[in-house]
Amino acid sequence: MAKGLFPRAFYFQARVSFVRVKYLFLTWLTVFVGGWVIYVQYSNYTELCRGHECKNTICDQYRRGIIDGSACSSLCDKDTLYLGRCLSTNPNNQVYTGGWGDLDGVIRCQVGEVLHYELGEDPEPRREAAVFDKPTRGTSVEKFREMVFNHLKSKLGEQANLASLVTQILTIADGNKDGQVSLPEARSAWALLQLDTVLLGLLLQDRGHTPRILGFCGDLYMTERVAYGPLYGLKLPWPLEAWVPSGARRSIDQWFTPSWPRKAKISMGLLELVEDIFHGTYGSFLMCDLSADHFGYTDRHDLRLTDTRAVVSEDVFRRTMRALPCEKDDDCRLGTNCETLCDVAQKRCTEEVTQPNLAKACGALRDYLLRGAPTGLKEELERQLYTCMALKGSAGHMDMEHSLILNNLKALLWKQISHTKDSR
Repeated sequence: MAKGLFPRAFYFQARVSFVRVKYLFLTWLTVFVGGWVIYVQYSNYTELCRGHECKNTICDQYRRGIIDGSACSSLCDKDTLYLGRCLSTNPNNQVYTGGWGDLDGVIRCQVGEVLHYELGEDPEPRREAAVFDKPTRGTSVEKFREMVFNHLKSKLGEQANLASLVTQILTIADGNKDGQVSLPEARSAWALLQLDTVLLGLLLQDRGHTPRILGFCGDLYMTERVAYGPLYGLKLPWPLEAWVPSGARRSIDQWFTPSWPRKAKISMGLLELVEDIFHGTYGSFLMCDLSADHFGYTDRHDLRLTDTRAVVSEDVFRRTMRALPCEKDDDCRLGTNCETLCDVAQKRCTEEVTQPNLAKACGALRDYLLRGAPTGLKEELERQLYTCMALKGSAGHMDMEHSLILNNLKALLWKQISHTKDSR
């Protein structure tokens, strides 16, 4: 009997030991993977979030009298303008939530490039932070006005209203509102104008399409905070992002949206943006990336373009495409939504965009508007959206058709919400 029990006891003890080893291994693996994830996240954070470097550089330049602006004293002397939560996705473009007295906003600042190299490779040289050396000492206000005018002309092409835009920029540059633009203020304004995002924001903010610029110091600036963003969708943790099929992701994105009347008002904001940048005050612009991440909306459900990198001047677009070599049509693309055809004989891209802004906007709004649409409206709304998406060629070649489709779609949406509180 005892001899029969011995193998069983040995087997039981061996099994317990195996289970212990198994769980010990799993525990070790969990700790290892967890530690690796924490290390990667911390490394990404320290690389992406370098706001303290940005503030130190800007304040050093301010205290040395090199730059000045409406936000400098609050940022560097009074500490009433502060950086909050890091939102950066690019180490060279620092983005933070911010507070300035009673104002909530978003602070952006440029910093030098991060040092990147792989084992076995020579390190890339690190680019220095922005040098605020223009305009130079002795530059008159009229000379600075001419500098700004020529810069805008190079960005926007020949436009009738450039002189009034220059005056508007000089008014903003006068940070202390003493009626004069000092050399340090001019240097800050010039540094900001080198950022296309700031220039486009200035062009569109008067119509309420972009958040207003609240203040600046050097190339650091603060804009109004947009309450809700992105336009739709849910940001998934990066391990899950790769495992969700695109079809399922499209459906999930539409679950996290406001009620339909509010979506209709937000959509009208996008259509009005398309209308205003089509033969606008300072020329025509193309929307080259209509992803939801570039848009948000306010508490009143007014659309805001939160990332102006999605928009490019048509004049700049044409020049860029003319200089672009190609073998096939797929080579002639700027952003995700601006395409032209390839002239195979010349091996150069043509300059005429194949799809106007309105068609791209309707494509972006299709799922957004059709989900939850009133039953009596859905069929007509779908018909108009697909008619809109079928538009081809540049809007300049189809002014009448473009305007008719745009006005019909706006009228259809307005009719549904004009009698509700969501229209206000």
